Amino acid sequence: MHIDVVFSGGGVKAFTYVGVLQELERKGLCIKRAAGTSAGAIIAACIAAGYSAQEVEDILENLDLERFLDAPMIERFVPYSKWAILFFKKGIYKGDRFEEWLEEILARANLRVFGDLPEGALKIVASDLTLGRLIVFPDDLHAVYGINPDTFPIAKAIRFSAGFPFFFMPAKMLREDGGYSQMVDGGMLSNFPLWVMESSNKIKERPLLGIKILGKPGKQKAKQIKNAYEMCEAMLSTMKTAHDARYVTAKEEKNIMIVPAGDVSTMNLNITQKIKTDLIQNGKVAAAKFLVNWPN
Repeated sequence: MHIDVVFSGGGVKAFTYVGVLQELERKGLCIKRAAGTSAGAIIAACIAAGYSAQEVEDILENLDLERFLDAPMIERFVPYSKWAILFFKKGIYKGDRFEEWLEEILARANLRVFGDLPEGALKIVASDLTLGRLIVFPDDLHAVYGINPDTFPIAKAIRFSAGFPFFFMPAKMLREDGGYSQMVDGGMLSNFPLWVMESSNKIKERPLLGIKILGKPGKQKAKQIKNAYEMCEAMLSTMKTAHDARYVTAKEEKNIMIVPAGDVSTMNLNITQKIKTDLIQNGKVAAAKFLVNWPN
């Protein structure tokens, strides 16, 4: 059976998606169209490229996450320059190596631009800070930026979508008016973009499955905000959840798989092999339980 799938963001917690994909394959469910934000965009692109669950696992397992820590050269020689870089560049790492890695992964499957895919096969969500709006790639490229969607690099769209604020420097996007927009993590405005598929799938040609990664189960604790950094962190956390909640109705909840990821930090690039294995197992267990009664 063919299905459409939307993946939420989650940083390194995306290892849970490997277990989910394994269970989808085991049940004979084939993903026809995929969408995602941030880490979910990476997984969605791998699916669009035709990678199997095992191949996605191999890609993630063989990845040295510290490879993405491409701070400007000055940081090596000037003490405390990191904070000046953060202030003026609005991020610590450039994100160039991350985009290069994405290009490599997609090129293996002869996938480079959106025109290499069937129409609607992949949708990626990012945030345009300059215009103050959500951007869906490739749908909004022509209307917002005057760019032919078929020629736009998929790796760049994912780089935008996964540009975690303050960790990666905002990437620049050339607009039709000659100005540049600063692009960051799509999760700031929509971390679980279930609406992306719904808006273009009103006829419901296929079952639509939303897969959402959650942290440690339990009642949400009140945040202790003692300084500007904690306030910024709380604001980002709020933005990542508030927008999407209003789009999820009781009717849609039956099509949303919740995958627990425990206390793993989203941007912990030093996670151990055991944590990776545990995350994959979490995804596998959650999917096996959910798919007993889905689709129905």
